[in-house]
Amino acid sequence: MKNKKVVLAFSGGLDTSFCAIYLKEKLGFEVHSALVNTGGFSIEELNKIEEKAYSLGVASHTAIDKTEDYYSDSVKYLIFGNVLKNGTYPLSVSAERVCQATAIAVYARKIGAQAVAHGSTGAGNDQVRFDMIFNILIPDVKIITPIRDLKLSREEEIEFLQKHGVEINAEKAKYSINKGLWGTSVGGKETLTSSEYLPEEAWSVPVTKHLSEKLELQFVKGEPIALNGIFMKPVEVIQQLQDLAQPFGIGRDIHVGDTIIGIKGRVGFEAAAPIILVKAHHTLEKHTLTKWQLSWKEQLGAFYGNYLHEGQFHDPVMRDIEAFLTSTQHTVSGKVWIELHPYRFVILGVESEHDLMSGQFGSYGEMNNVWSGEDVKGFSKIFGNQIMIWHKINQKTQSDD
Repeated sequence: MKNKKVVLAFSGGLDTSFCAIYLKEKLGFEVHSALVNTGGFSIEELNKIEEKAYSLGVASHTAIDKTEDYYSDSVKYLIFGNVLKNGTYPLSVSAERVCQATAIAVYARKIGAQAVAHGSTGAGNDQVRFDMIFNILIPDVKIITPIRDLKLSREEEIEFLQKHGVEINAEKAKYSINKGLWGTSVGGKETLTSSEYLPEEAWSVPVTKHLSEKLELQFVKGEPIALNGIFMKPVEVIQQLQDLAQPFGIGRDIHVGDTIIGIKGRVGFEAAAPIILVKAHHTLEKHTLTKWQLSWKEQLGAFYGNYLHEGQFHDPVMRDIEAFLTSTQHTVSGKVWIELHPYRFVILGVESEHDLMSGQFGSYGEMNNVWSGEDVKGFSKIFGNQIMIWHKINQKTQSDD
């Protein structure tokens, strides 16, 4: 493979910096680094990463902006499905990796690369997501994974880079931080244990807000389209909500889950906007959908989230579930009011023209307008009729037991 092109999925972090030098100097590749931006980088950060890539000796570097595609292809359906894995984690990284791997595959095909490379270790989910998507979309392109193949520790990577004149902040390298539109993940020595919590300095945004604030979210057909009365694109709602809420420490947590490779794993995350949006959206749905819409959405939303978490975005069943989720959102329009406090938030209430709590039909526990007491007596008798029959028939058997 000497002097052949390799596309390296590049973030500028420890692992991909190691890969850039190793692929060129040890394996003889012409390295073309590609960063897929899913909403986690500023212009200044992108410029610094580009400078770093060229300082590491890459032949070319490109930044592929997929933020809008990431929202429309994945995040939108995570909102529609109220997806929180294990009731906790909004898939901040897993959904993002699917988008990034797909974009890298397309770019590798575009420039005629003979190989693709990523910096995943052999102990996590990302290796499966990247490998599987590459095998699906570019099965004839070789996959190279130096960190996994060499079984390197972070200390060994730092030592290698320092020998090649690359300065590494060892203190900063203690934590692996990944930022995107749908939240930030934080991994470190504490998340390798079952008992330790991340220290304050590990989080990317410090807690600086201590007085409560109220805000208003507006949804149209399930999508967030306004924040505090200002209409904007859903991506902008997410970004601005994150800026408003994250300084409260809202959305910080540690997720414990079952990995694709069959072991338990812990990861810290900061996801103020995703957590608030999912909870606000779900509250609006509880007012505007029927009980069976909510029931089937809960089941299919959980499946969709789990399958996406495992990298199976390209299975056509995902398009089928997306069509169902989209269909359920026709009446999910209205306003949701939220109050922010340090480390928590409160959903205050909703307003929607589709609100099924409409007072013209009755008020729960207070009064009814469209049925009588006699109607309820008859309904209750019929509703429990089959169970009454079962108990009558099996009464003797039960008493004998």
